[in-house]
Amino acid sequence: MSQEKRKPRTVDVLPSDGGWGWVIVAGCFMVTICTRAVTRCISIFFVEFQMHFGHDYSGTAWIHSLVDCTTMLCAPLGSFIGNRFSCRVAVILGGLLASTGLVLSSLATSLEFLYLSLGVLTGVGFALSYTPAISMVGAYFSERKALAFGIAMSGSGIGTFILAPVVQLLIDYYSWRGALLILGGFVSNLCVCGALLRPIVLKEDEDEACPLARDSECGFKAPTEKEVLQTKMDSERCSSSSSSFSSCSVSSLSCFQSLQEYSFLLMPDFLVLAGSFLFLANGCSLPFVYLVPYALDVGVSHHQAAFLMSILGIVDIIGNITFGWLTDRRWLKRHRKLCYMFALGMEGLCCLFIPLLRTFALLVPFSVLYGYFDGAYVALIPVVTSDVVGTSQLSSALGVAYFLHAIPYLLSPPIGGWLVDTTGSYTATFFLSGFSLIASSLLLFTAAVVRRCHQRQPRHGDANGAQASPTGDPCCKSKQADFYSPKNKDMMITNTPATTS
Repeated sequence: MSQEKRKPRTVDVLPSDGGWGWVIVAGCFMVTICTRAVTRCISIFFVEFQMHFGHDYSGTAWIHSLVDCTTMLCAPLGSFIGNRFSCRVAVILGGLLASTGLVLSSLATSLEFLYLSLGVLTGVGFALSYTPAISMVGAYFSERKALAFGIAMSGSGIGTFILAPVVQLLIDYYSWRGALLILGGFVSNLCVCGALLRPIVLKEDEDEACPLARDSECGFKAPTEKEVLQTKMDSERCSSSSSSFSSCSVSSLSCFQSLQEYSFLLMPDFLVLAGSFLFLANGCSLPFVYLVPYALDVGVSHHQAAFLMSILGIVDIIGNITFGWLTDRRWLKRHRKLCYMFALGMEGLCCLFIPLLRTFALLVPFSVLYGYFDGAYVALIPVVTSDVVGTSQLSSALGVAYFLHAIPYLLSPPIGGWLVDTTGSYTATFFLSGFSLIASSLLLFTAAVVRRCHQRQPRHGDANGAQASPTGDPCCKSKQADFYSPKNKDMMITNTPATTS
C-alpha cells in the first residue's frame, strides 16, 4: 500500500465563497441541529426528571447546565483535535460520544447517573463536533462569511422548532427513556456530517514565506518589502543548517506554531470580547431552561409550553439569516460589532419584561422577540471573533470563546433554580438573565467608546498626523483599508509573486 498521505486541498489566498463551501454550510447546519437544538430540547425533560427522581429545581437544573458547561469547557479540545488531525475526525468522534451518552442516559437510575452520561459524556461529544464544524465555514468563505455563518447557525433554530414538539410527543408515547434513546440515534447523524467536511488549507496559512496579516478593519494586507526580505533571509538561514539541527528545528517550529495559534490572547480587542462572553453566557441559557417551567407555572398546558420553544426556534432562524445577510452588506460590514451589541441589548430587555407575561398569548411575543435577537447574536459570534483574530486563528479563538461560556453555563441554571426555590417565583431568575445580557453589550460599547476617544488624540511625532492606537494597530490610522477591496486584492496578488521569486 502507498505510504503517502493525501494532502489537504489548497485554495487561493482568499476562499472561493462557493462550490463545496455550501456543502460545508449544510454539514454545519446539521451539526448545530444535533448539538445546540438537542441541548435546548433537554429543558423539555426538566419536569419529567424532577417528578421521576424527586429533586428540587436547583438539583434538576444541573443536568442542563452540565451539558452546556461541558460543551463549552471542552471546546478547545475540539479545536485541538481539528487542528492536529482534521475537523472530519473531530466531528465523527464527537458524534460517537454524544450518541453513546444519550443512549446510556435512557438507562439512568438516578440523577447522578444523568450528570455523567447526559451532562459529561454527551457534552464532550457535542464539544468535539460543534467548534470544528463552525471553523470550517470560516475557512471556505470570506466575502459572504456572515451569510454563510447565519445559514449554518440557523440549524439551532429550525432544529428547536422541529424537535421541541417531536420530543414532547416522544415523551408522551414512549416516556422520557424512549425519547432519549431515539434522540441518541438521531444524534449519530453527526458522523455523517463529519464525513462531508473536506479538509482545506488556506494558502495564507501554509505560505510562511509571505505571511498576510488580517485584522478586523483592514482586511488582508500585503507585507512590506523589508519584511519579505527578512523572512526570506531567515528561511534560507534555517534551511542551510537543517541537516545538523533537524530535530531541534522541528521541536522549535512546533513550539512556535503552538504559540502562534494562541497569539490572539494578547490582543486587547479579544480580551474585551472575552469579558463580554462571560456576561453573555451567564444570561443566555436561563430562558431556555426556565421558559417551559415558567409557562407551566402560570397555567399554560404542556403542549403550548413546548410550542413556545418551537416559536422561539423558528424565529431564531430568521434572526440567523437576516442578520447574517444584512451584516454582509457593504454599508454595515464595518459595524458588525455594533449590530452584535444591539442584539444583545434587545435580548436582555426582553428578559426583563417576561415576569409581566402570564398567559400563552403574551408569552408568544416574548418567544418571537427573544428568538429573533438570540439568532442574531449567535450568528454574529463567529463573525465578530473572525473580524478580531483573523481566519487562520478562528478555530483556536472559537475554542477559547466557547471555553469562556463553560463556567457561567455550569453555574447560572442552578443559581436560577436556587432563586426560584428561595423566592417562590421566576422574577429574580429572569432579571439575572436580562441584566447579564445588557452588561455584556455595555462592556463592548464602553470599550468601543474608549478606543474611539484614543484614536481621536493625535500621536506626537507623526509627520502625517495619522492617528494610531497605543497598541500600534495599523487600522487605527485615519486612512483605513476597505473590507476585501479590489485595490487591496490586486496589491496582494501582484506583490506576492514578486517577493517570493
